[in-house]
Amino acid sequence: MNRIVECVPNFSEGRRPEVVDAIVDAITSVSNVYLLGREMDRDHNRAVITVAGPPESIGQAAVRGVEAAVRHIDLTKHQGEHPRIGAADVIPFVPIRGVTLDDCVEIAKSVGREIAEKFHVPVYFYEAAATQPGRANLENIRRGQFEGLRDEIGTHPDRKPDFGEPRIHPTAGATVVGARKPLIAYNINLNTPDVAIAKEIAKRIRFSSGGFRYVKAMGVFLKDRNQAQVSMNLTDFEQTPVELVFETVRREAQRYGVNVIGSEIVGLIPQKALEQAATFYLQVENFRPSTILENRLSEVMPDAPAAPGSMAEGLRPFIGRVASAEPAPGGGSVAALAGALGAALGQMAVRITKDKKKYQQHADRYADALDRLAPYTSTLLELIDADAEAYNRVIAAYQLPKESADREKAIQEALTRATEIPSRTANCAAEALGVLEQLRSIIYINVASDLQVGLQMLRSAVRGAIVNMRINLTDLKDPDVRMRYEDQIVGWEQALRGNPGT
Repeated sequence: MNRIVECVPNFSEGRRPEVVDAIVDAITSVSNVYLLGREMDRDHNRAVITVAGPPESIGQAAVRGVEAAVRHIDLTKHQGEHPRIGAADVIPFVPIRGVTLDDCVEIAKSVGREIAEKFHVPVYFYEAAATQPGRANLENIRRGQFEGLRDEIGTHPDRKPDFGEPRIHPTAGATVVGARKPLIAYNINLNTPDVAIAKEIAKRIRFSSGGFRYVKAMGVFLKDRNQAQVSMNLTDFEQTPVELVFETVRREAQRYGVNVIGSEIVGLIPQKALEQAATFYLQVENFRPSTILENRLSEVMPDAPAAPGSMAEGLRPFIGRVASAEPAPGGGSVAALAGALGAALGQMAVRITKDKKKYQQHADRYADALDRLAPYTSTLLELIDADAEAYNRVIAAYQLPKESADREKAIQEALTRATEIPSRTANCAAEALGVLEQLRSIIYINVASDLQVGLQMLRSAVRGAIVNMRINLTDLKDPDVRMRYEDQIVGWEQALRGNPGT
């Protein structure tokens, strides 16, 4: 099977195995769709089913699962710790091999339409499939849960579904369908029944309240265990690793006099996430992916794909694309990469310094800096692709027929987007630069040069982003928009002049 899509539907049933069996049987009745895992949680009253198959089959499997859920689950009688708006609550499609995220968006749209038409269940799209910015985050769609949506769907325009009538299914509620990158559902259990502590920790680490960019978190009470739990979704483990989240929760719990007593993975986890955790905790100095036996076997066996190689090999495709005759990725993407590297170097310098006995008196400052730098690094990495996409959107707008009534509007919208993306790059890089500048005098001497390189990379990112903004501003016609971005540029340039570096 050369093309594989993973689907991880979540159903609002975690206490009746016979119902989950019926749903699984329905899903796997589709040819070439394979069950990878099933998880049931009584406290959450929720089941997570993981299946995989080719694009032409996976969508129909999801539809059959929804049909079974509509038949067996009544949300008017459902109670559990996990938020929900539907019997088939959320259905994400994930690209695994030979397919793109855009392909998964198309599958999600087709599945959403069929669910609404066949079962009269209103459908909302989230993550990469979202049709509105506010719906990219699942928690925004699930606000008020089943009961709240039932009361508001017909009266609040912002709660109108993407497909289906603005009327909730009386027992099956609504369904959220989307496309996303691989996600890790990760829970950490505390040795206390005080759910207020778990909620405070969740607030500290989730992105929506100022925490890590790729973490969604909530505090819940596990009645069967008499324990509080920090329940999380890690939406990009390469940017916000599992081990970083675990250590942060553990540290925050200690502030309340509480300990972590265990953690659990719901569903499946990519091997690379475990490799990262092993490297972190074991501090293996010579670790590389081929150190793992199975990966090494894959390298030498002719019929298996090779394991990832050196860091240079990993960068080579991107460098090759930059060096090609194609204009994207271009300067804006490179500026974002420079910023991400600069912030990452700063994180490295801080992490090494904070473990030195001589610098222990500054522990709080280091912890604060690391917490602030992580989201900047992650966002700058996202902006690499976003800048290339923005450029392509500008080119597409200019290629519209000149007689088209929508051409000028499309051009101006694309130029605004192509200015907004580098403005985010400049803002993230400038903020990270400010964080690191405040630590220059308390950085371990052996990594001072690394910090300096990081600072220079961040300055280059700001300057590069400004150049890209100015190019696009020349053709922007809205004076208010132009003034807003010009004011931003002036502020960043003044900051750079006041702190020119060494």
